[in-house]
Amino acid sequence: MTSMALSTPGSSVAMGTSEPLLPDRDPFYRTEEPLGGIEPGTILRSRAVRLGLFGLVPQRISAWQLLYRSTDLNGRPEAAVTTVLMPWGADPAAPRPLVSFQCAIDAVAPMCFPSYALRHGARALGSIPQLELLLIAGALARGWAVSVPDHEGLGGHFGAAREPGYRALDAARAALRFPALGLRAETPIGLWGYSGGGLATAWAAELAAEYAPELDIIGAVAGSPVGDPANAFVRLNGSPFAGFAMVFTAGLARAYPQLEPILRDHLSEEFRALLKRAEHTATFPLLARFAGRDADRHTRAGLVAMLAEPELHTVLDEIRPGAQAPAMPMLILQAVNDEVIAVADIDAHVSRYLDRGAHIHYLRDRLSMHLPLQFLGAPAMIDWLADRFDEVPLDSPGVQTIWSVALSARARTQHLGFAALLVRMLTGRAIRVRHQRRPQIPQPRRLRGIETG
Repeated sequence: MTSMALSTPGSSVAMGTSEPLLPDRDPFYRTEEPLGGIEPGTILRSRAVRLGLFGLVPQRISAWQLLYRSTDLNGRPEAAVTTVLMPWGADPAAPRPLVSFQCAIDAVAPMCFPSYALRHGARALGSIPQLELLLIAGALARGWAVSVPDHEGLGGHFGAAREPGYRALDAARAALRFPALGLRAETPIGLWGYSGGGLATAWAAELAAEYAPELDIIGAVAGSPVGDPANAFVRLNGSPFAGFAMVFTAGLARAYPQLEPILRDHLSEEFRALLKRAEHTATFPLLARFAGRDADRHTRAGLVAMLAEPELHTVLDEIRPGAQAPAMPMLILQAVNDEVIAVADIDAHVSRYLDRGAHIHYLRDRLSMHLPLQFLGAPAMIDWLADRFDEVPLDSPGVQTIWSVALSARARTQHLGFAALLVRMLTGRAIRVRHQRRPQIPQPRRLRGIETG
């Protein structure tokens, strides 16, 4: 494997402060080098960075950022960034797997990109990646190396097809080439993400066999992976989570410039001004500010007429995952009563995979809701990955509806472990690497179709 090291231009922090520069102002993210002749995954530039819990508490985690060559949705070369992490003081010569963790960025504001939001001094309150640092730390506590790609790219293309998968896979390639991690070409790799990160994980899983066949991807975990972004847009519009629909529109407008005339013709100037505001707002403030906002009231001919535009319809079909079967086994986790992502959309997503012969273990959780399940389900998700790394035999593919992934004694013990991990992070202490015996996820009772009983 080859890499190309370029000097880091400029400073990564604002002059006179400890606050890192936003990605759209930081010279590290920019390159004038022509990328067409450079292999995807090639490292263009690297730097050591310091991480902080909520930007405030410095973390004893070894971390670097890599600028690397990737690919956009039209196949054109581009530069992208990932943050790679190792447990503090870990021996780089010791063998370890790699986890590609796709954050739920769910915004287009640069402050929400993981490469910024996870850094010490970052002002990104209300960004989801800052919450997910605990889950990333859970992977580090297993002794794993972790790659956290900015899978929306430098342009914040929230909702775009394929691109998140390309960026995650190329970030894994870059991580394998980065000497400080001590990884090898044959290092086993796991994919993991939830919600918007689950959708990015699904794209990476679908594209891996064709785009990055040399990577040894042993499995993928996708929690609540959206399933059908177009359905989610319609359902969330006018709801308490209407901010997601707004920022989704803003992201698609960036990724698909051909949609701009359609949005201009159908949406009022007031609503388009609101979309511009959404481009500079972190996720949770965005949800609070635009709760209940109904785009139908801001369209000239109604939302149905706008969605019927042929070009928009084509894009909405393109961004629906499931057209290709992942080559690796997958665990998909979804709350039956999810208030953000409809279980029916995930049921249909899983059915598309099963119909194409994919090995999917789909767990439907009756008691949880969207955000709680990301953390309540963390032990099951991380244990499933650990079993793949340890080559534990797979369960049969299929679907199972359970009361909760958090009810077992094992899950309760692991949540206490996560609580202890959070205390260590809050006090800035190093993460202890622990090796634990893993339970088997319950066997599904039906092999195909969606079980609701």
